[in-house]
Amino acid sequence: MKALVPIFLLLAAAVAQAADVREQLLAIPLSARLGGETTPTTPLMDFTAVVANADGDAKAFFSNGNQTFTATWTPAPGRQPVTDGLGPVFNRESCFDCHLDNGRGAPPEGPGDALLSSLVRISIPGSDEHGGPRPVPFYGDQIQDRGIPGVPAEAKPSIAWENVDGTYGDGTRFSLRRPIVSLNNPAFGPLPKDLLTSFRVANPMIGLGLLESVPATTLQALADPEDRDGDGISGRVNIVWDGGNKSMSEGRFGWKANAPSLVHQNAGAALGDMGITTPVNRVDLCTDGQDACAAAAKAANPSGEPEMGFDLFLRLVVFSRLVAVPPQRDAENPAVKRGEEIFRAIGCAACHMPTLIAGRAADGVKPEFAEQTFHPFTDLLLHDMGEGLADGRPDFLASGSEWRTTPLWGIGLTAAVSGHTYFLHDGRARNLAEAVLWHGGEAETAKEEFRALPAARRAELLAFLNSL
Repeated sequence: MKALVPIFLLLAAAVAQAADVREQLLAIPLSARLGGETTPTTPLMDFTAVVANADGDAKAFFSNGNQTFTATWTPAPGRQPVTDGLGPVFNRESCFDCHLDNGRGAPPEGPGDALLSSLVRISIPGSDEHGGPRPVPFYGDQIQDRGIPGVPAEAKPSIAWENVDGTYGDGTRFSLRRPIVSLNNPAFGPLPKDLLTSFRVANPMIGLGLLESVPATTLQALADPEDRDGDGISGRVNIVWDGGNKSMSEGRFGWKANAPSLVHQNAGAALGDMGITTPVNRVDLCTDGQDACAAAAKAANPSGEPEMGFDLFLRLVVFSRLVAVPPQRDAENPAVKRGEEIFRAIGCAACHMPTLIAGRAADGVKPEFAEQTFHPFTDLLLHDMGEGLADGRPDFLASGSEWRTTPLWGIGLTAAVSGHTYFLHDGRARNLAEAVLWHGGEAETAKEEFRALPAARRAELLAFLNSL
């Protein structure tokens, strides 16, 4: 009879293995080619290039997928049947509307401004049959603020801003802001008193194929949900519903890592943001009680076939995988090098993991990404960011104060690509310093280290971030 291994030895082995993986990744030096061989060797100041190691077929798919990504959809029947089927309720008319030039979305300036590259997620306490957010009766899980002719929009979101003042350790004052969300003119009766809302801006599109290629075993090795190593960082893998495979899987995309793959992410965005059905999500958004929406959907698409067919959807997914990560700039600048040292020293790298390694082609990873060593500055895990950033809206295993670690590659090009410097999930931070100052929870210690730095050291850390 085999002797049973004591539980404390198993736990110790698990902690050692996780520490091993983490230390090995942290020991890999940073390369200016942040996406490994997928990053172009020439300077690149935008997010429009295909990965550098793509072959001819991949480049053709990228080009065709880009046309789908930038196409404006219209209500059916339209002049271009390939791109009709918008709505009946929707947020935007194209993927490009939210991800302008493949970049980051921006919040409205004030309560009278429309949401152009942002949206409001909603739910009520509890969960759906798969453990995800529980939809709001008559409204679903996202406010569609537009409708095709004859179909009412669900509500009109409005974003106001509230100031939060603070002081650096050297006495320098700063002012932060947080959004106040209101939903006006609800079309299907009063919204519930226990409504949960989460205001979100669009994420940039770069490097998604690499992030998709990180083995689930790496995510599990980096996770430390019980904080067994006692460092105050307890990243968790979100386990979410994969509608395509009809199973639970590791989440890695979206602000709360609620999408397990780019197939799921693209299908969810097509339906949720544009009202476009796909081979993954074949039923329009109309909830019970939205009679005009249901009638319009049936009239526009009596066959029930996906409005974005398989070929078009495949090209969109491939495009989203193949957007290249630009190289780091000013990598040899002494201030940038000191900034990287500060980044690691104050604990930022505990969540913003500088280096990850993609899986093998033998395990199904696409050839462009297989076994690439790359530098996204994320562990793709959920972390508790404290009450300051909490939206109070759970999403599968993610609590109301947990968020996926945001990749930092390309962050210094936000102004050049998107024309603004708004950061965090809701765009509340107006610059990178404000983004750091909003960190709390597991990142509270790192935030306080940053706040206490002399101004010159803060500037060096920001110089490093702006080089990415």
